[in-house]
Amino acid sequence: MKVLITTSGTGSRLGDLTNYTNKSLVRIGKKPAISYIIEQYDEDIEFVITIGHKGNLVVEFLEMTYPNRKFTFVEVDKYEGEGSSLAYSISKAEKELQCPFIYQACDTIVLDKKDKLDNNWCGVYRKDHVDNSLYRTIKINGSNVCSINNKGDINFDFIYIGVSFIKDYNLFWESMKLVLNENSGDSSDCDVINKMIKRNNFKYQIYDKWLDIGNTQSLTKAREEIYDSFQLLDKIDESLYIFDEFVIKFFNDEKIIKNRVERAKILGDLVPKILDVKNNFYKYEYVKGDLLSENINNIKIEKFLIWLKNNLWKTIENNDDFYDICKNFYIDKTHKRLQQLFKILNITDQEDIINGIKIPPIKDLLSLIDIDWLCNVKPYNFHGDLILDNVIFNGDFKLLDWRQDFGGDIKRGDIYYDLAKLNHNFILNHHLINKKYYNLDIDENGIRCDILRSNMLCECQDIFYEFVKNNRFDLAKIKLLTSIIWLNMSPLHDYPLNKFLYYFGKYNLYKNIKIM
Repeated sequence: MKVLITTSGTGSRLGDLTNYTNKSLVRIGKKPAISYIIEQYDEDIEFVITIGHKGNLVVEFLEMTYPNRKFTFVEVDKYEGEGSSLAYSISKAEKELQCPFIYQACDTIVLDKKDKLDNNWCGVYRKDHVDNSLYRTIKINGSNVCSINNKGDINFDFIYIGVSFIKDYNLFWESMKLVLNENSGDSSDCDVINKMIKRNNFKYQIYDKWLDIGNTQSLTKAREEIYDSFQLLDKIDESLYIFDEFVIKFFNDEKIIKNRVERAKILGDLVPKILDVKNNFYKYEYVKGDLLSENINNIKIEKFLIWLKNNLWKTIENNDDFYDICKNFYIDKTHKRLQQLFKILNITDQEDIINGIKIPPIKDLLSLIDIDWLCNVKPYNFHGDLILDNVIFNGDFKLLDWRQDFGGDIKRGDIYYDLAKLNHNFILNHHLINKKYYNLDIDENGIRCDILRSNMLCECQDIFYEFVKNNRFDLAKIKLLTSIIWLNMSPLHDYPLNKFLYYFGKYNLYKNIKIM
């Protein structure tokens, strides 16, 4: 027996989430969807995977994550547009499936696998739990399936979930040929099974724990069901997957992967050991401990700041062109990011009343920044995304998710950027943002934006400010850069967070420029 998983489709119902990746790699809890399928089966089972849209990513991920599993990848030439269909994608695997097989769509997750393999069967779900307009349905007669119906059919007994066992594989492939000859449209496994039902019995298996991730609404429900305590803000061009012994990071940009790995060599024992690298993924060892964000207190933040000073923040003598790197990173990049945001939100740069204060256009605010004061700094070894969620504490500290470069330089960075990232995290953190503990109200009287804060993080920020003062860092520069960080973050997130970050960043930038 083998297992067929179809990953060739574009996953268009997931919107922007599949612009840069395959739908089987969309994260639910700690892992991508396809991992929940793979890990249900014994290690000696062979998987046949159809690949099309972003198929190279599916291959890289599975080979990196499951080196002891056997995969056969089948390329599908027509996976979108004219001539494409689920049935066509499945048909490309005929040569590899001359045996009984389980078929499972990559966007369906079952948490109670069925092992009964003595008959052909379809996986079904009870009809009173879901909206039948979104799914194909099944009509039964006793223990047999009579038909698989189209979406929206009102006369049915169960929901069909996109899982089936094909014992009579020869009949399946004969029926497939008939379906492809008869249908030029959106034919699928359901059409093939309907052909088979006319000649042979099909049973059904009821699943009590089924999750669909094929559209944005069902994906949200699946993430609520398979919840994990670590807090991540979705970014469409990167992902993080956590397994028992290792962590895998995905980036759409291959250069980021290359530079991350190079920087890991520079940071040495301050970060986890890199275990494997592909074009779009790198894999590093899982470090046991707690995220610093989950159990921060006054003692730990004081200890962490001292650790950073002694271990990470070392000055680098080469100061050539570092002023220009900082200017490009802080000023030029901010202008570009804001243009992205204005296009996304369809707004213009204008005067706004934010929290009762009349604030000039952002272009005018940025022009008031003393660039010499901001950018005349010494280069340091750096982390680049120094937030509490990127630190493991297990008696000592280990840094995660380090930035791949600073303005294109992988060796030199600005210590003030690390300090500003920490300051930002005392105010905005993933836990509060994911719970939507921020507000943005816009009406004829202006804009009001604010965020709830943890008292413990407020106390930690006070300790941080004392550290800044004692080590003679410029707090005004840190606060200004914190505002710039929020502006730069804004186009990288979805609505309404992107809009909140923009107005919150603009409001704080104005306040900090007034202080200068």
